Amino acid sequence: MPLEINLKGKLSLTTASSRGIGFGVARVLALAGSDVILVARNREELVQASKSIKEEANVDVTYLVADLTKKEDLEKLEKDIRETGYPDIFFYSTGGPKPGSFQELEMEDWDQGYRLLVYPAIFLTRVVTPHMVEKRWGRIIYLTSSAIKEPMSNLALSNVLRISLAGLVRTLAKELGRYGITVNGIMPGTIKTSRIEELARDIARRNNISLEEAYNSLARDIPAGRLGKPEDIGYLVAFLASDYASYINGAMIPVDGGRLNSVF
Repeated sequence: MPLEINLKGKLSLTTASSRGIGFGVARVLALAGSDVILVARNREELVQASKSIKEEANVDVTYLVADLTKKEDLEKLEKDIRETGYPDIFFYSTGGPKPGSFQELEMEDWDQGYRLLVYPAIFLTRVVTPHMVEKRWGRIIYLTSSAIKEPMSNLALSNVLRISLAGLVRTLAKELGRYGITVNGIMPGTIKTSRIEELARDIARRNNISLEEAYNSLARDIPAGRLGKPEDIGYLVAFLASDYASYINGAMIPVDGGRLNSVF
């Protein structure tokens, strides 16, 4: 009998899910049978994302509007989750923080980076975990960055702050494992999102080359020979959310086509 990932009967909550990686993850989870709650700050994009998923998957799709950097939005989101339903699967993702070297960044940038990358992860985890503990089942998956393994130039905020999520993964894995809850992190490489498209267009313009050549330059150091797709992250999330991955806990998993050079 062939194995397949079946998430029917589960409810997933994915942040930053109106587009990009978050949308790709929500789409795959829905195709695996999970009902989904999309969270993002742009209502129009959420409406379109919900419509797109409903056209492909026969599941319930709900969306909640929230800017995760605003405390008042997080507090409203907590109330909305209580009314909509607590998720069994929680996937946390955000956009990238402001680029810049350590010397270039101001203290306000560090504060904004913390409110983007760290505080919402902690806040929302505290919202969803009591339900998981009560059910004795849950999946928590954080999207971090390969910068955790190999710091990147001009991305000081990401290099420093995303490591906090690795600490959160290991801490929660030890504290929540006894309740049937697994907690893992994903370190994406270069994934073809709108942000990467902007970067590719800038490279093409600066170097007077085609957009395809710009994408090829971004993929040059990737052994797999291509950029990642949002669904590449989604497939791993769906597996980690399934019962097949019940013994994977506290892991930080790269999805980068083999680009990382570090051994550990």
